[in-house]
Amino acid sequence: MGETFSAMVIRECEGGGTAYAPETVDENFLPAGEVTIRVEYSSANYKDALALDPRGGVARGYPLVPGIDLAGEVVASDSPDFAPGDRVLAHGYDIGTGRHGGYAEWTRVPAEQVVALGDLSARDAMALGTAGFTAAMSVQALLSRGLTPDSGPVLVTGASGGVGGVAVDLLAAAGFEVVASTGKPQATELLTGLGAARVIGRLPEDPDAKIRPMGKQQWAAAVDCVGGTTLAYVLSTIDYGGAVAASGLTGGAALPTTVLPFILRGISLLGIDSVQLDIASRRALWVRLGTDLRPQHLSDVISEVAAVDTPAVLDDIRGGRHTGRAVVRVAGGF
Repeated sequence: MGETFSAMVIRECEGGGTAYAPETVDENFLPAGEVTIRVEYSSANYKDALALDPRGGVARGYPLVPGIDLAGEVVASDSPDFAPGDRVLAHGYDIGTGRHGGYAEWTRVPAEQVVALGDLSARDAMALGTAGFTAAMSVQALLSRGLTPDSGPVLVTGASGGVGGVAVDLLAAAGFEVVASTGKPQATELLTGLGAARVIGRLPEDPDAKIRPMGKQQWAAAVDCVGGTTLAYVLSTIDYGGAVAASGLTGGAALPTTVLPFILRGISLLGIDSVQLDIASRRALWVRLGTDLRPQHLSDVISEVAAVDTPAVLDDIRGGRHTGRAVVRVAGGF
């Protein structure tokens, strides 16, 4: 390379807290790895917002370039699997948490973390990003359990977020009756446009009510992006033999339930982790996201922000004020 480039960098401040601002850096700033990528797009996620806070439990140290997702073009490679000019993406593992991520014009990652873009553009891949990939993992997990449209309605909680919106889209496209739960009434039109048959408020309806271990059976299955009392409520209302694919904790990490839904109704709780998924499975699912699992309404859920403007969007995401997916324009975004 032999040149400088722009990056959004988080640095610790004396006395506590962090500062997050654009910087001009050089090749010495790049992390170790075999594949050097000119980043075109990234995305904005709740995890990226947490990386700004030393107490967020995400960043392993500073300085750090956030951006857990990235897509662009290979410019140099020490791996026989990739060559300059290849169109690629990378996400998960320690990207944006333990090594510099996608909010920089250049980055470098290990070859075993790189995925070919295939039929997706860099922008569309980042419109999906970790959130869309997690949604696809959730839907795939439910389908592998034998869920079919004839099984009954499927609930999606946190439906106006990145994971939830793509899950609604994928399930509706597969013929399911989707019930979308959200605390944002203004997202109703968006969610029905994605294919939701019905949009309801946050669950449980009474946030102060004690969650019963087993309530009225209402859903054949669910994609839960919230956790906490919402997940406890969802588990209590799943049909006998149903399943819940859980991936979120915006509602809290505690799970106030009992073993009763599991041992009396045969409910399955399927944990969804996209961070450490093996690379072979990751690459295979991305192929499907570019073909038969490609969301039908991706353009309806995305907004675009320049890399230099990510402080505001990350603040909105952490504050629960953002709806849909935010694509970060890195090339030309400084």
